[in-house]
Amino acid sequence: MKLIGIYTSSFKGLSKESWMLALVMLINRSGSMVLPFLGVYMTDHLHFSIENSGIVLSFFGIGSVIGSWLGGMITDRIGEYKVQYISLLSSVPLFCMIPLFSTEVGLAGIILVQSIVSETFRPANSVAITKYAKPENITRAFSLNRMAVNLGFSIGPALGGILSAISYEFLFFSNALTALLAGILYIRFFGSRNKLAALKDTKTKEEIHIKKERSPYKDHQFLIYCFFCMLFSICFFQLFSTLTIFYKDTAHLSQQNIGFILGYSGFLIVLLEMAFVQIAEKYFNLASTMLIGTLICGISYAMLAFDYTMITLIISMTLLCIGEIWTLPFVATITALRSGEKNKGAYMGLNGISFSISFIITPYIGTLVAEKFGFNLLWIATGVLATLIAVSFYFIITWMLKNKEGVQKEGLH
Repeated sequence: MKLIGIYTSSFKGLSKESWMLALVMLINRSGSMVLPFLGVYMTDHLHFSIENSGIVLSFFGIGSVIGSWLGGMITDRIGEYKVQYISLLSSVPLFCMIPLFSTEVGLAGIILVQSIVSETFRPANSVAITKYAKPENITRAFSLNRMAVNLGFSIGPALGGILSAISYEFLFFSNALTALLAGILYIRFFGSRNKLAALKDTKTKEEIHIKKERSPYKDHQFLIYCFFCMLFSICFFQLFSTLTIFYKDTAHLSQQNIGFILGYSGFLIVLLEMAFVQIAEKYFNLASTMLIGTLICGISYAMLAFDYTMITLIISMTLLCIGEIWTLPFVATITALRSGEKNKGAYMGLNGISFSISFIITPYIGTLVAEKFGFNLLWIATGVLATLIAVSFYFIITWMLKNKEGVQKEGLH
């Protein structure tokens, strides 16, 4: 009964806007079939080499870096509302165009453009979450949003595995349809709210003098933190590149089984995340939570070097989900606590860049190491690197949030 109480209480106090942002994200991410299957699509359908597939996937990362920087900068200037709906609606035709390109150069180009457009959404969405959540509910609001992402991600890949067995083109058209539906819903709900918020913000600016806040690019502590976020994401986001190739080529899973394992990961996070975040907020500080979460992620990958039977793959994915729950929502909270009132977009954008860089590095390094030295070395190296990152997170976060975390704890308790 106590566990049920913790679970139900983790949803209390969240605003209608937080729930609607999560619903928009759910619809959008339910079509997230492209990225997990892109590596398989290139090697299986277009017959690219593993190394060339990794290079093409790296262009998604390049676009993510540009999109995160651009989205953060534009959000602070024109507001998160316009950036989000423009990103969603502009993604629709770009997803439909991807199947038209069948060469390495052509596919890399369209993925670059599509990634830039879609990734401008992320910093704007993060700013919207902090805008509509109470200070004491920020982490849970981010968790609710991520729960929607993972619920969509449990639906998308599972359906994607079935659709890709029929035709890979269905993946791209489904992604386009869900982006369109998400854009329409977002505009209908937040259009009037954005106008009211804009009027309120204008009056506030007239009443008080807003001092200029520092750029996150001059915040040395935050830059160090973002560097280790990048290293963590290089480890973690092999989920979207080398891990699926490992499932197919080494573990010899069918496309449907790959989709079901990815779908299981999304379902597990939906089931556990809000309660686990509630537990972490109650019993641990931010630095300890990040330490534990990062260590668990490293263990989940390292164990694949010793066995890859189905039961081991499921246990590994379960640990990866738990580690993700105790890491990624708190990354956003730490960024929000570090930022000021009028530069949240820039801070979220810079933190987004640290993750986006991994999409450039991870596919290329991961596939290169796997092809030259084997997957066993790749998974062991990932586990060792994650351990070093976990320890570094603990000391950096403690140093960076000496005073600000105490303010958040007062709101929580």
